[in-house]
Amino acid sequence: MPLSPMLPFLKKLIKKRWFKLCLGFLVGFFLMDLVFPFQVEPRYSTLITDSQGKVLHAFLNPEDKWRMATELTEITPTLQKAIIYKEDRWFYWHFGVNPVALGRALIRNIFTGRRTSGASTITMQVVRLLHPQERTYWHKITEIFRAIQLEIHFSKDEILQLYLNLVPYGSNIEGLKSASILYFQKTPDVLSLAEVVTLAIIPNRPSSLRLGVNNPFVLQERNRWLKTFQEEGVFNDQDIQNAIDEPLSVVRHEAPKLAPHLSIRLKNENKTGGIVRTSLNRNKQLTIEGLTKNYVNRLRSMNIHNAAVMVINNQTHSVEAYVGSADFGNPIDGGQVDGVRAVRSPGSTLKPLLYGVAIDKGIITPKTTINDVPTNFGGFEPENFDKLFHGKVTVEFALANSLNIPAVKVLQEITTPVLVSQLKKADFQTIKKNAPNLGLSVVLGGCGVTLEELTNLFSAFANKGVYQKADFAVKPEEEASQNTEILSPESNYMITQILSQVVRPDLPNNYDYTYRMPKIAWKTGTSFGKKDAWSIGYNAKYTVGVWIGNFSGEGVPELSGANIATPLLFEIFNTIDYNSSAKWQIQPEEVVSRKVCAESGDIPSEFCTHQILDLHIPSVSKMTQCQHLKNVWVSPAATTSYCNFCKPDSGIFQKLYPNLAPELISWYESKHILYEKIPAHNPKCTRVFQATNTATSAAPVIVSPSDGSEYFLAKNEVSKLMLNCQVGSDVKMVYWYINDKFLQKASPTEGIFFEPTGGKVKISCSDDKGRNTNIWVTVRRE
Repeated sequence: MPLSPMLPFLKKLIKKRWFKLCLGFLVGFFLMDLVFPFQVEPRYSTLITDSQGKVLHAFLNPEDKWRMATELTEITPTLQKAIIYKEDRWFYWHFGVNPVALGRALIRNIFTGRRTSGASTITMQVVRLLHPQERTYWHKITEIFRAIQLEIHFSKDEILQLYLNLVPYGSNIEGLKSASILYFQKTPDVLSLAEVVTLAIIPNRPSSLRLGVNNPFVLQERNRWLKTFQEEGVFNDQDIQNAIDEPLSVVRHEAPKLAPHLSIRLKNENKTGGIVRTSLNRNKQLTIEGLTKNYVNRLRSMNIHNAAVMVINNQTHSVEAYVGSADFGNPIDGGQVDGVRAVRSPGSTLKPLLYGVAIDKGIITPKTTINDVPTNFGGFEPENFDKLFHGKVTVEFALANSLNIPAVKVLQEITTPVLVSQLKKADFQTIKKNAPNLGLSVVLGGCGVTLEELTNLFSAFANKGVYQKADFAVKPEEEASQNTEILSPESNYMITQILSQVVRPDLPNNYDYTYRMPKIAWKTGTSFGKKDAWSIGYNAKYTVGVWIGNFSGEGVPELSGANIATPLLFEIFNTIDYNSSAKWQIQPEEVVSRKVCAESGDIPSEFCTHQILDLHIPSVSKMTQCQHLKNVWVSPAATTSYCNFCKPDSGIFQKLYPNLAPELISWYESKHILYEKIPAHNPKCTRVFQATNTATSAAPVIVSPSDGSEYFLAKNEVSKLMLNCQVGSDVKMVYWYINDKFLQKASPTEGIFFEPTGGKVKISCSDDKGRNTNIWVTVRRE
């Protein structure tokens, strides 16, 4: 066996007293190391950096000290060489203690009768900086033990890093990086030789060598050490001379305070301190902070005091700029409120998602027509922003003009839970919490959202309908947010095409047909009461979200997404992505053009003479045949119309008339808009009295009061309810009944009033064709 010749030697060695002592010492040391582990837990200042590692914002550590952690990559060879030569030349050779220096210091102490310096290694200094104690011989022995512990558990580079992080620079500044940033406004890896030597000599005499207070003396000592380095050949002569010639005129500066809202947010999320590397772009952050502050300053005369901006890089799914308010340092206007996370009403900004979902459901296409007329949705009667109605409009027009009634009609058809489920996928937190209570008003701003959530949603539109929450901090690839499809690429393309139009009413004043128009898709929104102005835009590279208003919630008459928020949106895009390509949208293969009737957006019938191109998704989009006209039997003079029940055997002919919805007819009549009416029905027709014809889809629609509504009326006052309905164009007279008792006959467009009794009330409306509708309301007298 290989060990057999060694056994006699080992037996003799084991019997040696000195071997036993060494072995006992080692065993005892490691037992002591286990029982009394050295706690190395320095509490660092939280540093928020940009994507390149440049410091954006620094915070005091829990002990109110500036102790900024130096990364290993920031320790340059020049810095390493200067520190080690000055403090501990044998640093990479000893085990934490320099026996020669220790012995020399001991002899000096004995012969001089006082303690002298020079024996402490860098490792021993780290021990003393971590756990300061009074200088005694016993504490020196403890320090030696702890230094050896450090050497066992940490590499030399890590120990040097600890030293650089803990050395004092006077006042509440600790660590070379803190001094580098606060005095030279740069990180250690870009310090010059002169700056390195300046910071290397201060820790031994932080009281007398005070930068910004005693610069001439610091300069003198710096140059003395530079000459010493020259004599010892540590650095070459030319570098030394350049360093000596470098002036020293530093003062203490404030710590960096960029991106304050995000920095505070990330600091609160990272309680341990240290370096938090964000995805922010320092130059973009600086620029957009300046643009936002200057823009809001111009709005103050209108009593508009704040704004928030968020910029997402669509290709990396990371946030590159985060501006929580116009001026963080302005406490009067709530500058420290984080507008990116504040819950506000979204106005009309959710409409693109609504229409995209409806396209995916096959309910609409861009050219589908919807009636934009006054409509009662079970007691909910929305209005458009401009208080006007536009009659029959296309989905494309409705979205580009942000019309409210068409949006609510589409939501009613797809149902609110369907839209809410997509918003949940896009991580809308307040909507998740309030989902059971949300109704049709959600698409008009009847919910709570944040700028962060909206900007992430629109970033999904820039990424073919795929939602991926943007990251603030740099994360490993495996920790990236998950992808979720909220729109198909096909519907997303159609929505983006609509939002890219430049001929639209929400174009800011003075922007039409100018070179300042960025090539983007965007959507504006204004909340009820004009408290919030939104403008969210995107192109292939960036999504930018802008909110403007007052954190106090005060409304402003002039506030609107189009004229107040969008100019800042355009200014930001023109700054960060000027002259981007206009051809950034690629039409998916599954999006196909087809001809549709311009009057309905449906597949043309033989009578559809005006046809236009529309985009659709084969096997998804509806294939309804157009019925915007209908054949009616009329007399030779077209003064009387006939049904199949009453038409004569001869002397009549068929003529095409507009097949208008009752709501549209009612609106035309109220606005005195001319349209081609169907002639009055044959007065001799007995169909009115046929019970078989009374239940039909053309029955009157009671629009006031609302079915199922509850009314509270004063007990001692005369209070009346208005009755109103919508009917087909062939109806000339309607008959109103209350609790099955005849009340009054009236023209279809005439509103009549009645005084209801208490309790449940049945209201009936019959037209002159025998069709009937019933509703019930509850009246309470208090």
